[in-house]
Amino acid sequence: MTLIEKIITNHSNQTVVRPGDIVDVSIDARVARDFGGASVVKNLQEKSLGIDDPSKTFFTFDCNPTGSDQKYAVNQHICRIFARENNIRVYDIDSGIGTHLLIDEGLVFPGATAISTDSHANILGAVGAFGQGMGDKDIAAAWNKGKIWFKVPKSVKIILEGKFPEHISAKDIVLNLLSLFGANKLLGYSVEIYGDDIDSLSLDERITISSMGTEMGAIIILFPPNEEIMAFCQARVEKPIAMLEADADAMYEETFRIDVSKFVSQVSKPGKPHDTAHVSEVKKVKIDSAFIGSCTNGRIEDMRITAGILKDRKVAPGVVLKIVPSTDQVWQQCLNEGILKVFKESGAMVSNAGCAGCAAGQVGQNGPGEVTISTGNRNFPGKQGKGDVYLASPSVVAASAIAGYITTADDIPEEPALFHVEKKSRTEKEAEIAGEPMKQKSSKIRGEVWLITQDNIDTDMIYHNRYLAITDMKEMGQYTFDNLEGFEDFAKKANPGDIIITGKNFGSGSSRQQAVDCFKSLGVQAVIAESFGAIYERNAINAAFPILVFSNIHELDLEQGNQIEVDLNSGLITNLENSKSLRGEPFSDVQMEIYQNGGLF
Repeated sequence: MTLIEKIITNHSNQTVVRPGDIVDVSIDARVARDFGGASVVKNLQEKSLGIDDPSKTFFTFDCNPTGSDQKYAVNQHICRIFARENNIRVYDIDSGIGTHLLIDEGLVFPGATAISTDSHANILGAVGAFGQGMGDKDIAAAWNKGKIWFKVPKSVKIILEGKFPEHISAKDIVLNLLSLFGANKLLGYSVEIYGDDIDSLSLDERITISSMGTEMGAIIILFPPNEEIMAFCQARVEKPIAMLEADADAMYEETFRIDVSKFVSQVSKPGKPHDTAHVSEVKKVKIDSAFIGSCTNGRIEDMRITAGILKDRKVAPGVVLKIVPSTDQVWQQCLNEGILKVFKESGAMVSNAGCAGCAAGQVGQNGPGEVTISTGNRNFPGKQGKGDVYLASPSVVAASAIAGYITTADDIPEEPALFHVEKKSRTEKEAEIAGEPMKQKSSKIRGEVWLITQDNIDTDMIYHNRYLAITDMKEMGQYTFDNLEGFEDFAKKANPGDIIITGKNFGSGSSRQQAVDCFKSLGVQAVIAESFGAIYERNAINAAFPILVFSNIHELDLEQGNQIEVDLNSGLITNLENSKSLRGEPFSDVQMEIYQNGGLF
């Protein structure tokens, strides 16, 4: 049997398994991350399912290690509560990447099995263990039964012949393999790697290579453990671990022999990890930012390589370098070895351990038009942000951050590349707008009333901070008042032309412009209140959004849905249902000028 067949056989009730067999596999480590963890809990609770073995069941909070996203914070706390109730261990936001923790904590070892809501759980092949990413239903079922069904994959063998060139990193090795096999030639296979120089690869280097098996479509990339790996794992596991080897007569679907002496330093071009090129082909491409970390290149060896290049150098002006160690243990090693000091003195930003750039909203994301060079494993459009992402080794990324463009450690310029921006003259459009005569708006508005008789409605109630990343006004309206109790469905019921009447101190809180623009997005004509928060008042006036202050509004005997008319010049408000009128504060000259201008600009 092959390695994968032996592992599955040892964890099933079978004496032998072959490709295509579907068997129940007992799982040694059953993991849910903060991403997906709450859904695992929901599945268990809805089906009233218990936990088979809490000692083999874990949460790992690595997608949002800063706890900076409110949705993640909610999910994480759901998991914490469930963990307390069921005696499950939580590797919380200060711990690091779950797959790395499984190895470092001795929860997996050669021949072991593990599943996680992480698609890169197959990284565990680095120590000759079976790891698989699965969905929340699979994980919940495994938590309950201790096992899950699995289809035995076919196996292929890759033999790396010759010696690795001295300047070639583990990231270069896997990028060379990606250039050869692409995204789907190994699809669905369990891959075993052998070769003349394989024993020279450290655990950290094996992790880098196994981590990108997913990008090649492979089920897993398995390294037969050598004595060094066995000793590392045995030191973390109480029971004896047996050496794992494939049988001499194991059946492989195919065997590939590759001459590694011809491997070169590679970079993945934006959009596709397998779209690789020799680093010389993309040299001098100007970058805006750089990222070092992820489950692929966040180990201590990666940090040491990075520090060796950054020492006594500075990150190029205008370039942002973000560094995220994979685990808290690596972070502590960086602290003890003085590596963090090197990072900070170079001008890099260092975050606490976790997945970082691969997870939305975390350190390492980029924006539209931004060019990033990253040690991550994926550069699909939108994965690490909306800009362009090149993938490379820590050495190339660090060197590029110093140079200001893509380069190698042996070709860092004495002076970094700077950003050159041509001064733009006044555009034809600007001149055209400046010369257009201003069209007068009517100073009278009519609309149906929304009575929201509350004081102190703050900007989080109007437009919650979880939506602040939205910059397109068209998208803002749908979230209006969704954090205001009793009016969560306001956006679905409001009609263009409606007018809101409310109490004191409307719009208190933050300075967010979205709390004004969300009403404009819905077509709401105006807000009338007894008073406004000072910043909100300025934001509304500058946006040409009518706000008016009225006291004793009850004198109009308004009811929900009544039609009113408001004269912005005189401050007169009239209930068209009963003809009752009231005079409030009219627009000031400045407010009217900005209103007629269509906004401050």
